[in-house]
Amino acid sequence: MEMLRNEQIQVRDPFVYVDENEGKYYLFGSTDKNIWGPGTGFDVYIGGNLETWEGPFPVFRPNDEFYSDENFWAPEVHRYQEKYYMFATFLRKDNQKRGTGILVSDKLTGPFVMHSIEPVTPKEWYSLDGTLYVDENRDPWIVFCHEWVQVGDGEICAQRLSLDLKETVNEPIVLFQASDAAWPTAFNHDRFPNQDNFVTDGTFMFKASNGELVMLWASFIDNIYAQGISKSTTGKITGPWKHQKAPLYVNDGGHGMLFRTFSNQLMLTLHRPNKTPLERPIFIKITEADGVLRVEE
Repeated sequence: MEMLRNEQIQVRDPFVYVDENEGKYYLFGSTDKNIWGPGTGFDVYIGGNLETWEGPFPVFRPNDEFYSDENFWAPEVHRYQEKYYMFATFLRKDNQKRGTGILVSDKLTGPFVMHSIEPVTPKEWYSLDGTLYVDENRDPWIVFCHEWVQVGDGEICAQRLSLDLKETVNEPIVLFQASDAAWPTAFNHDRFPNQDNFVTDGTFMFKASNGELVMLWASFIDNIYAQGISKSTTGKITGPWKHQKAPLYVNDGGHGMLFRTFSNQLMLTLHRPNKTPLERPIFIKITEADGVLRVEE
């Protein structure tokens, strides 16, 4: 099989699972050629150096009973209780609203199959980009975005999950709105013609070396996609959350996540540019000291 370079791979919302046992990186993401339309499924690319990859290998293809056939976005894969769980966004067939569903597999290469019987985010909400966070009590949470298309000022929310990850428990908690941060820029839209609108995208949770709880999320500055950072002032998922004044990355790239390479280098991956079908996975070295993240010079 021919190896593919990063510039040959069209992917949005890249997510890397590091398999230390195999010495391999697994690159997941939104891999449909037109992610805005009918959903084909999700693929994975496998490599050892973050430069060249084997694949694509199909890891999820829906059956006729699946609850969505459109907008297959932002798959993340997490190891939890001896299985691999995929959190991904889907447009529901029953009410045409987006939400995050949970799939499961015994292997990183799939096949991933339905775990939750429907998306676990609130049924009547437009939601996307759910990620898994397990708190200090070992309770699982989903952290996700309540979309600007419904609320105008996009929100980041958290909701407890059942221990088996099949459903949510309790009510969702709004952690913050996009406009609470200083850096996102408002835009006008016909949906909300008399107000400023702000995007929230791509949540990802990270524990800094000093124990601080950090969240990555994306928005726009003058219509340019950018990657922001917020911190919980209590170390708990419920916050309160303090927002870094300037984004971590502003060059039309975002929906990022952090991981460590086999040499322990902290790495940010995101897609750039934010335009289909040109988006590609980008890998950026990051330094972290006392909870402060910076792009390595």
